[in-house]
Amino acid sequence: MPVRIYDIAKQLNISSKDVLIKAKELGISNARVPSSSLDKITGEYLFEQLSGGKLASLAAEPPPAPPAEPSIKIVTAPPPEPESEVTEVEPDETAQSDQAAPDAGMTAVVAVVSEAVTGDDLAETEAPSPVPPPPAKPLEAPKPALGAKVGFIDLGPRPQRPLAKSAERRPEPPGRGPTDQRGRDDRRGRDDQRGRPGDQRFGGRPSPTDSAAGRDKPAAPTGPRVVLPDDAKVISLKPPVVVRDLAEKMAVKPFKLIADLMELGVFANVNQAVDDTIAKRVCAKYGFKFEIEKRSTETHVVLPQRKELELDAEDKPEQLRPRAPVVTIMGHVDHGKTTLLDVIRKSNVVAGEAGGITQHIGAYTIAFPHPERKGELQQITFLDTPGHAAFSAMRARGANVTDIVILVVAANDGVMPQTLEALNHALAAKVPIIVAVNKCDHPSANTMRVRQQLQEKGLVPDDWGGDTIFVEVSALQKKGIEKLLEMILLQADLLELKANPTRRAAGNVIESGLEPGGPTVTVLVRKGTLRVGDVIICDHFMGRVRALINEDDQRLKEAVPSVAVKVLGLNGIPEAGSEFHVVEHEKAARELADQRQIEAKAAGQEARSKVTLENLFAAIEGTEAKVLKIVVKGDTQGSVEAIVDAVKQIDSDKVSLEVIHSAVGTITKEDVVLASAAKGVVLGFHTRIDSGVADLAKREGVQVKLYAIIYELIDQVKDAMAGLLDPINKEVVTGSAEVRRVFELSKGGHVAGCMVTGGRIVRGKVRIQRKGNLVFEGVTQSLRRFQDEVNEVRTGMECGIRVDGFDEFEPGDVIECYTIEREAQRL
Repeated sequence: MPVRIYDIAKQLNISSKDVLIKAKELGISNARVPSSSLDKITGEYLFEQLSGGKLASLAAEPPPAPPAEPSIKIVTAPPPEPESEVTEVEPDETAQSDQAAPDAGMTAVVAVVSEAVTGDDLAETEAPSPVPPPPAKPLEAPKPALGAKVGFIDLGPRPQRPLAKSAERRPEPPGRGPTDQRGRDDRRGRDDQRGRPGDQRFGGRPSPTDSAAGRDKPAAPTGPRVVLPDDAKVISLKPPVVVRDLAEKMAVKPFKLIADLMELGVFANVNQAVDDTIAKRVCAKYGFKFEIEKRSTETHVVLPQRKELELDAEDKPEQLRPRAPVVTIMGHVDHGKTTLLDVIRKSNVVAGEAGGITQHIGAYTIAFPHPERKGELQQITFLDTPGHAAFSAMRARGANVTDIVILVVAANDGVMPQTLEALNHALAAKVPIIVAVNKCDHPSANTMRVRQQLQEKGLVPDDWGGDTIFVEVSALQKKGIEKLLEMILLQADLLELKANPTRRAAGNVIESGLEPGGPTVTVLVRKGTLRVGDVIICDHFMGRVRALINEDDQRLKEAVPSVAVKVLGLNGIPEAGSEFHVVEHEKAARELADQRQIEAKAAGQEARSKVTLENLFAAIEGTEAKVLKIVVKGDTQGSVEAIVDAVKQIDSDKVSLEVIHSAVGTITKEDVVLASAAKGVVLGFHTRIDSGVADLAKREGVQVKLYAIIYELIDQVKDAMAGLLDPINKEVVTGSAEVRRVFELSKGGHVAGCMVTGGRIVRGKVRIQRKGNLVFEGVTQSLRRFQDEVNEVRTGMECGIRVDGFDEFEPGDVIECYTIEREAQRL
């Protein structure tokens, strides 16, 4: 009988991963996943190799106790310390072990005990060969620090020249105005800001190059020079330097400071900022030294550099820890996805959904015993995505954040179109797929047909030698559920899912909506730990986490990786699928959110089409086209987004659809006014109408419709789009008659003596054809049966026909009688 890989692992008390690694070394090709089956001979061979020669039966019963004599045994021990020399490791194996992630479990160490060879109970071990130390790197010369002078030789101090008196004012040369004076002083101030030590007005040290510069060119008048004592009071401010703040620091009236600035040619009010060089000159006049905050120990000023906000950082391998798998359930509508999840999480979602169809994305975390470590509870996070085709974007978003996909296929229906759509999303995300064949208890269930259909799509079952695990379950009878969860955990062990729980949290938005308490966002933490009080930024919204709520409406203090929680505290409703990050400072998060909002607004303005002379006629022609304009309001962002995507996919070259507004919340008066101005309709999904809105809609002539099931909304939108089209005039031929003889009337004119060859001839529109060509088209003037005027003549009967405006009948002509019917168009 066939033997499973995980059965061998259970009997040997080791993990399935170790069994698969050994099978790969032995060249057993069909051992790929824990549920892969082997024939009995291959299974016994693999068991013998793993147990070191011990033969045992691979039945379901536990293996018998080992014999008392010494033999090869498997000892479980912790990983050896770097100083220990228990086992000899080859260099290649050392390199491989360094690259692999550290195993959180125990390491199996095989100790060989042989009394016949050694004669004692001691195990023989060999010391590893010494590895020569790497050659020492040559010493490098220290690199200069940032801002340090390169190639400078200190020649020592030079004698100081006497300074002019502070009360004296040098006369300005002709042609020099206050503008030139201010510009020259500003340049001097910038030199001081760069740390030039030669200016002694503010206590600077003389520079060796000042004497040469002074001899080469005459000194320009720079206003009164003030010598400040070394113990002068220092005034420090953070940039920007506002006049009001500077006056408070100096204990001077603001108007007096404004007057001093006017003397320097600077015109500013109390709320405006001035340059730091101007602030230095004003402070020096009153005997103060001015410095920008965070000044370094050197004489130059270090301006604070704006640091970019770091949202994400790469984690080191030693910081990673095992995390729970994130599983997404996909499949065709009404194939039992929600019912299967009900059995797993012991709750009822179907009863709360209209029409028995899931309308929103839900995220739930459960705990289940590990199949190989029974005492350990392993967490699994499930994402339940709706199965209707309108939620394709939501399903694709779920596949991008998941680790394992559960593809639910009904055994009685087989593979359906939405099953293939879900399969394509999973294949695009490149994640492992486990097929849950549901409804196996159905009378018309055919599990082999499901396997054959999926094999044609590239999913080869594991029991057929493939890599895809197939589990037969019955959600109603609660059969096969434990085996499905065990397969999920075994597949997660092979993936070695890890994350860093000690860093700031980051993840994705699963669902967002507006509730009475404010915006709510359901997020999935991918890495880090999300805590109450963290500052979170998502898209162009931010806020501080006020509460974390799980699926059981319990408040949590933190959420670790692979856990989905509802977050309260954001100042808006981000789009489902967008990323969120926890930042350190609230001010930096607010600045980044404002910047993103400005960029999004600018991008939206650029996307709008502008009317120019070149495209004016095209724009006018476009307004005459048939357009259905709608306003969409829903209870959650995911629902609104799904509806907008679904209606935009309605393909028609006859009429177009325009969503003039979509948002989360109730239907308000503003929505009705907007729809009235655009001559559109308002569609609501799982929402309500505010008071007074119905009367306003009635006065404005705006239709407001509410829906609880999404496909009903889409069907009615299609009908409304088709109703904008003009009806099609369709010709329906009611009968035909052949002209046999032409009779001349005494009063003039001719009568066509005809035989009705098909249908019936009635009064109305007729066309005359001669040898297949159209000759005339008009209406009947008279229709007679013998001498009587009649309304219709049926097949096989003779009649006389006169046509208004035509009198040139010939034998053999065919007279067709037809009517015009107006038929509504379809998209």
